[in-house]
Amino acid sequence: MSVNSEVVYCYDRLASLTARMLELSRQEEWGELPGIETLCSALVARLKEIEPETTLDSFQRDEVRRSLSRVRADQEEVCRLVKPQLRILLTSIASLQHQDSLKKAYGTSH
Repeated sequence: MSVNSEVVYCYDRLASLTARMLELSRQEEWGELPGIETLCSALVARLKEIEPETTLDSFQRDEVRRSLSRVRADQEEVCRLVKPQLRILLTSIASLQHQDSLKKAYGTSH
């Protein structure tokens, strides 16, 4: 694969993965997101390596712009869906820590 087409491929794949993250977020399949995020991070790292030396033609630049537009829109929606879940998780963690502190302070009762 030429570097130019690899750049376009990476952006397209990033858009596909972000769309999958959105789909999973809508289904509240939170456990699947970290693995996909890892794949996205690997693509971004690869793009950082190959993109600086790449010159795309106008068609390829348009493809990359379309992919980036999809990525941005999907990321915004994923964030909108995930943030409330993170608040719930943080509240649960704080509650568990509080319970643990109380158990340590007063001992456990059976």
